[in-house]
Amino acid sequence: MSRTVSSWILSSARSSIILQGKGRWYSICIPNRNKTKWKLFFSKTCPYPAGSCSLGRTFSFPKAFRHTSTEEDHFSFQLSPAQINGILRAGELSHRTLALNGRNASSVLRFESNQLASNSPIEDRRSAATCLQTAGMMFGVFDGHAGAACAQAVSERLLHYIAVSLMPRQSLEEIELAVEAMKPVRPILQWHRHPNDVEYQEISSQYFENLRVYWQHLLDLDTEPGFSLEEAMICAFKRLDSDISLEVQAPQENELMRNIALQVAFSGATACVAHVDGVDLHVANTGDCRAVLGVREEDGTWSTLPLTRDHNAYDEFEIRRLKREHPRSEEKTLFVNDRLLGILMPSRAFGDVQLKWSKELQHSILENSCDVEALNIYQYVPPNYHTPPYLTAEPEVTYHKLRSKDKFLVIASDGLWEMLSNEKVVKLVAGHLTELNMQKPPLTFKKPVNLGYMHNLLLQRKSKGLASLDQNIATHLIRHAIGSNEYGEVDPEKLAAMLTLPEDLARMYRDDITVTVVYFNSETIEDYYRNH
Repeated sequence: MSRTVSSWILSSARSSIILQGKGRWYSICIPNRNKTKWKLFFSKTCPYPAGSCSLGRTFSFPKAFRHTSTEEDHFSFQLSPAQINGILRAGELSHRTLALNGRNASSVLRFESNQLASNSPIEDRRSAATCLQTAGMMFGVFDGHAGAACAQAVSERLLHYIAVSLMPRQSLEEIELAVEAMKPVRPILQWHRHPNDVEYQEISSQYFENLRVYWQHLLDLDTEPGFSLEEAMICAFKRLDSDISLEVQAPQENELMRNIALQVAFSGATACVAHVDGVDLHVANTGDCRAVLGVREEDGTWSTLPLTRDHNAYDEFEIRRLKREHPRSEEKTLFVNDRLLGILMPSRAFGDVQLKWSKELQHSILENSCDVEALNIYQYVPPNYHTPPYLTAEPEVTYHKLRSKDKFLVIASDGLWEMLSNEKVVKLVAGHLTELNMQKPPLTFKKPVNLGYMHNLLLQRKSKGLASLDQNIATHLIRHAIGSNEYGEVDPEKLAAMLTLPEDLARMYRDDITVTVVYFNSETIEDYYRNH
């Protein structure tokens, strides 16, 4: 980005030139919001039964170099490389699965993740966990809109709902007996988090009680062996969305808990969750997050395999689905300006009760609430709102049997896909893998090995340029998403400008971006096929 373009960005903002935004809601639906309310609800402690929970994850965007307004007198797009890296790498998360007997028995080799905020605070969330009472690992990306509340709640709760749906009857009975006897509950999930991820305390006991009601419902079904994985994911998505709706309708004496329930229900979130167990990969998607598989063909070339569809006005299947569910008289008003009822970009989402409840129920709930404007909740009934619900959280589940040529899975919010195509993302990940492998000189040890010798080997690696490369692939993707020029190369000045965009301008140019890349263990996958 040239200095001329940088100057144009600033002058256009100060002149109130309206650019095409990347937001999900029209500006009429989001006046200037009080950004401090939601932050008050977070805490580092968790009252769930011992070992049974780890709630929420949020990410604090470094503000040291970000302007708050285009009206600042000393406005500058300049950042040093170290400052750029500090901002880009602040949300990095990585985890390598443990090896057993010297070998990695899991089909997941490792995963790497990162986030970059556009909104303040960021409305995206992410989750990753290992299932402890069933097999497999889960990875989720959640894209919030009209606030972060719904994405926060879904990121904390959805993987638990899926895990409970998959548990055998005996395990559910053991958990229920432990809770009844007020004994510690065996952990259901092992979370993998960023150090800055926080838990919010005030409502977690209610979340646990509603999860308990759900497993009691599963026990009442009296079925064994229970759900298939696809059924479990669908049931978990729908049940959580139902609980979000019911929690805000239930009488609540605690004002803080009621306020949180209101914020969760009246904001929204799309969700994409992958469950990996051996060679079985299931992806459940609600909305416009996306999951794409990177495949290395026999001739060494790379191909992409999309595992999700974007649920929005551009998808013919979604248009036909909604037309089937509503009267013919509404066909022309279901999508206006490529948005559901002229309001929402995705056609499936959690929360967003404004597009699910009747007008009467919305009015009843809000008129009995406290200062809803202070909670960033705005009453707006779109025109042609006749036959709700218009929105669903039911996911579309895709199954894929992993092959040794399936090397990685990229799950990301639409902030990434608005900037980079599926093919470009796979190409970047593949190139990053190749570059890492080429730049790593073999660690050949001469005996005896001492610290000085090891230090020299590390210096040798750094001299070959490894230190300048983003170790985290999610960071690499975000860097290219916001900093690439027309030639596909990262332009340092453009990157600096995009990172310093003030809060009142950033959403015109980029959305929150959350990326998780899961690398598969080809040897483990090949072993499976040799033994079956």
